[in-house]
Amino acid sequence: MKIAACIKRVPTTEAQIKVGADGKSLDTTGLQYMASFYDEIAVEEAIKTKEKLTGDVTVITIGPSDASKEVREFMARGADTGLVLKDDAWHARDARSTAKALATKVKALGAQVVFCGKVATDRDNAAVGPMLATYLGWACVTDVVSLALENDKGTAKRETEHGVETVSFALPAVITVSKGLNEPRRPNLKGIMAVKAKPIPEEPCEAVANQAVVNKVEQPAPRKAGRIVGEGAAAVNALVTALRSEAGVL
Repeated sequence: MKIAACIKRVPTTEAQIKVGADGKSLDTTGLQYMASFYDEIAVEEAIKTKEKLTGDVTVITIGPSDASKEVREFMARGADTGLVLKDDAWHARDARSTAKALATKVKALGAQVVFCGKVATDRDNAAVGPMLATYLGWACVTDVVSLALENDKGTAKRETEHGVETVSFALPAVITVSKGLNEPRRPNLKGIMAVKAKPIPEEPCEAVANQAVVNKVEQPAPRKAGRIVGEGAAAVNALVTALRSEAGVL
């Protein structure tokens, strides 16, 4: 089975984000990067699927040449090959542009199933996976927390606002994964050494115009400092008053 896992390079969770000089982008000076959290779960599920059904896993990302670092890490965990679709302005792509470029490569690979994180931890819009499925004309199952795949079909449990839903679907499919589906493995020394010198292929990323235009980026307003309204039972009335008149939550 041909399996693909799409990952995104995002700023680390400790990054101090600053607005760029143009007021429409982020200042990337000095930023450190990592693979998006949910993408770790996606790659782990791709590797588990390979181990169960046999086949190979290709990790795909859109980004600069340096994104080979994240791709190589997942190859050390068990992915067979990796690919960087080179775009130094990957962070400026909207979901449609990203999905369309990924769809072109997935078709060329002949993949039968694609795993993605349910959201990227920088944009948090949960749109690329479903858009990718739309461009491919495939089934799409989102927010998956349990999965059983066979060679031509699958059954998944997915989280919804109303509870856990069980669905059946035919392959090929795009599956976006959520926390709880698995516990991502860590690369061992043997895996790290095996891929240390292995080249990561690069290809120019398909140029696709954005439909979403960023007009302005700004930091959220600073939170007001907290205050202590009293102690013990005597503070209850003052707390209720503050929540009602100041915070507007009651």
